[in-house]
Amino acid sequence: MTHIAPTRRLLLQGAAVLAMAANPSTARAGSAEAKGRLQSRRAEPPQLQPPSAGLHKLGLGTDRDGLLYVPSGHNLTRPVPLVLMLHGAGGVGGHVAPLLQRTADQRGILILAPDSRARDTWDIIRGQYGPDIQFIDRALGFVFERFWTDRQRLGIGGFSDGASYALSVGLMNGELFRHILAFSPGFSAPARTTDRPRIFISHGDKDDVLPVERCGRGLARELSRVGYDVDYREFAGGHVVPSGMVDAAMGRFLT
Repeated sequence: MTHIAPTRRLLLQGAAVLAMAANPSTARAGSAEAKGRLQSRRAEPPQLQPPSAGLHKLGLGTDRDGLLYVPSGHNLTRPVPLVLMLHGAGGVGGHVAPLLQRTADQRGILILAPDSRARDTWDIIRGQYGPDIQFIDRALGFVFERFWTDRQRLGIGGFSDGASYALSVGLMNGELFRHILAFSPGFSAPARTTDRPRIFISHGDKDDVLPVERCGRGLARELSRVGYDVDYREFAGGHVVPSGMVDAAMGRFLT
């Protein structure tokens, strides 16, 4: 992760924002909430021909676009699990799609990995929801038009700033995403919450970018306190995503 200053500015706000969002009567309303809500929904049946197996550019952006990974050797005419995976600060979708690719091939999972609109990080970390929500909506629409996705196995995940964004967007769109997979998140800032997605959080005990007590451990504690089903895994290490944590997250996602 190359740009961490925006995340550090929000770290101390995370628990307070999360606690506020858990109470609908005090949740922030207005434009941020509206922009944080995703409108794309599954099409039954899909309307367009799906792409072949392999890694594909979305073709929805110019210099910053995103990727869709379609696993091979699986019946993709049935309901297919889908994970929307979000990169860390300064990254692109190609940095995080490979994290899930082995399990995707084994279990027949679609991976959607969009690029953030700005090069440094996701919109809420820069101030408010907006361009990234709009682009993610378009990317989800691209997939929903081409694949019959599994309603109970739609997940949003990410690493570092992408994990913070996944927690925030996932909590605001819980009726769409049934699972949130957050690898080393820094905070959660939903404008409001809907439904109760299942949450997986992992964090390294020696993370010197996003300290575990203030970030992953604190988030897991607060989310559990307000009633979410949280599986929190702490590992010996720094600001990384060990393969064992990916296996644990995907195992929970598929059950």
